[in-house]
Amino acid sequence: MSPSPTPGAPLPSAEPVPDVMSMSQTEIAPNWKVIFHNDDVTTFEFVIAVIMRFFNHELPQARRLTEEIHLKGLAVVAVLPFEEAEFRQEQVTSVARGNGFPLTVTIEPD
Repeated sequence: MSPSPTPGAPLPSAEPVPDVMSMSQTEIAPNWKVIFHNDDVTTFEFVIAVIMRFFNHELPQARRLTEEIHLKGLAVVAVLPFEEAEFRQEQVTSVARGNGFPLTVTIEPD
């Protein structure tokens, strides 16, 4: 324990405290790809409608993505922050099951 300063005496100078906020490097959370997978049951019309409704794509882009899903087996329909990608995945899956479609939607880091 250090001795108490004498009343009226100047306080000893303290070493500067480093600014932790400026020293640390903040990592930005990576975005996640929302991927639709092809199946033999889900209709083109349903996939197009879901892409437009949940991902705000216009009709021409939704058609192109649906054709890519059909021809290549899968397509990335959006790249979003994790929480939003996961939420949209759950929304689409719920709507698909409610309509009797086995549409598979996965997410993975971008």
